[in-house]
This record gives sequence, structure tokens and C-alpha cells, in this order.
Amino acid sequence: MSLEISREFVEAILEQSRAEYPEECCGVILGPVGSGKATRMKPMINAAHSPTFYEFDPKDLLALYREVDDFDEEIVVIYHSHTDTEAHPSRTDIAYAGEPGAHYVLVSTREEIAPETEFRSFRIIDGVVSEEPVITL
Repeated sequence: MSLEISREFVEAILEQSRAEYPEECCGVILGPVGSGKATRMKPMINAAHSPTFYEFDPKDLLALYREVDDFDEEIVVIYHSHTDTEAHPSRTDIAYAGEPGAHYVLVSTREEIAPETEFRSFRIIDGVVSEEPVITL
């Protein structure tokens, strides 16, 4: 399995991660139900306002699920940044991963790799993490 994502979305996620540094950024990319295609990006606010943790505001999350239902979409990608560690799911990320069909994208903006960034995708199913190739279109 791999993640196919447009260069436009990759650049937008990287830009958001830099703009919101030193806090973790977060958001989702949606697509038509059953297609597996990432077609519409929706940046979210990190309600935790933390450099080491992210969470969607419960009201924003409820609105997101209503929007997904209204437009017959599904969450294809859930993304967030790590500000001081590599782009790999933390124990907390794994514990909160509740969308088994989603690609979990992580980017790292840690100083030792600046101005570069890491952009990686994972599947997290029942606590098992598998990295997958990222194919930019």
C-alpha cells in the first residue's frame, strides 16, 4: 500500500507546519467515499496549542464529521507535525489513531534537519504501525 498525494498538498502541509511552529500543526485531507483519493485538504486548529501534542477541538471534529457525511466523503489522510522529533508516530499518536482506513502523515520540523523537513506516511491499525511509500503526483 502507498499514499498517492499531490505535490500541492505536500507543500501546503509543509507550509502549515512551518507557519505554526513551534506548535504541532494538524489537519486532514478528504476524498470521495471508497476512492482512496486525497482531493480536499482541511487544515485544523491544534486545540492543545502544544509543541509536543496535537488534538482537534471537539466542536471542530464534530463539524468535520458532519461535513464528511454531507459531502459523501471520507478521511483519507490525517496529518500533523513533530517539532523536535523525527516524523514517526509516537506512543500517543498510536494510542489515538482511530481511523484504520486513513494514511497518517507526519512531518518533522526539528532544528537539526532545518531547513529540510521529513514527510512520511504510515498506516496504524490496532496499534500496529507500518510505514508506506509516498508517491507525489
